[in-house]
Amino acid sequence: MSQNDLNVEVGERRVGFTIDESIYELDVVMGAAYLFIDRCYVFLDRGADRQVLVSLRARGAASADDLEALGGQFSNELLNQALRKQVGESNGRLREYILARALFAAEGPSTIDKLLAELDAEEMASDDLDIPVPWEKPTSG
Repeated sequence: MSQNDLNVEVGERRVGFTIDESIYELDVVMGAAYLFIDRCYVFLDRGADRQVLVSLRARGAASADDLEALGGQFSNELLNQALRKQVGESNGRLREYILARALFAAEGPSTIDKLLAELDAEEMASDDLDIPVPWEKPTSG
């Protein structure tokens, strides 16, 4: 991969490139930049209209090949973040539905649980008529 494929400018301990926001939106660029802050210093600036200037500066010594690779990794992360955003938007309604169902279920016991609790309470109550139940042990008396 040559530098021209990425429109990368490699300098001393830094690599820079311009990102067109019509291809990668600003939040996608910010997401990719965030994932790189532990590897290098990340600088973002506004270029011309709808363009973001990205500059990645190595924390230590780095060769031109290392810097070009860093630019390529950033480019790959841009694609990853753009896809994550697209999937997130397309599954947004489903996520909201699942969350609403989970919160609704967490409000309290379900109707079935309430009915079972009522049945348990009725079984525990004393039977004034002493009607024998077939599964109970007969009492001697």
